[in-house]
Amino acid sequence: MEDSYSGAIDAAVQAISDLSALTPRIAMVLGSGLGALADQVLTGDHIPYSEIPGFPHSTAPGHAGKLVLGAFEGRPVVIMAGRVHLYEGYAAKEVVFGVRVMRALGADTLLITNAAGGVNLEFEQGVLMLISDHINLTGQNPLAGRNDPHIGVRFPDMSDVYTPELRALARDVAGELHVTVAEGVYLGLTGPSYETPAEIRMARVIGADAVGMSTVMEVIAAHHVGMQVLGISCITNMAAGISPVKLTEGEVLEVAARVHDQFAAVVRGVICRLPEKTGMVVT
Repeated sequence: MEDSYSGAIDAAVQAISDLSALTPRIAMVLGSGLGALADQVLTGDHIPYSEIPGFPHSTAPGHAGKLVLGAFEGRPVVIMAGRVHLYEGYAAKEVVFGVRVMRALGADTLLITNAAGGVNLEFEQGVLMLISDHINLTGQNPLAGRNDPHIGVRFPDMSDVYTPELRALARDVAGELHVTVAEGVYLGLTGPSYETPAEIRMARVIGADAVGMSTVMEVIAAHHVGMQVLGISCITNMAAGISPVKLTEGEVLEVAARVHDQFAAVVRGVICRLPEKTGMVVT
């Protein structure tokens, strides 16, 4: 099982390399309604997931389902325009397959985004939240099963999963652009049902500022293989029991589209300040 999984990653990397000569240094995963950023990649190779062997297909609204490789702000990037989720029926290892493939292609920094519900009562709809930490309540972990010591340790420390230097860089960029950003803890649940008001009250008690159905699996896998991580949540709605209206996917996509330009400007600013030869932050 594990050998076939590693073989599937190798096969996907080979197929992508046959279609694109680029060696990416920065990987991005774009969440609900935020995938248009991939269209700003210059002279890029756009590869549908269906053309990559073993690559899970996106079925969620607002997820294009393609891999884009090219130059973005002068940096070689690989972008997942659309992700897969546990609620689509995928196993945790399938959810993180794309991140592991992007790391195998050469990316050492991950910028990951999502649309999330606001739990913190001080948040407003449309604010961008830099993720400082997460709470994994999905009941799943992509590292379960046999560990490959060549990839990462059996029991990885999770103290600084979201790279502090990248968060500081994003705060500086946002400040220069006059874009208001918050910072907080993201709580990951399985979905697809939205949370109940009681669950949101619990989330606030245990320290969550935002809640969603993605991100934690990919970030655990990225950290395991030594990638630096910047996570950004777009607070597309206030969570159940806070918002006076019922939650809908349409509202999520509408708000994500409305703040896309601000989000894209922050991402561009972060990427253009990373060293040219690598995605690693200079400290």
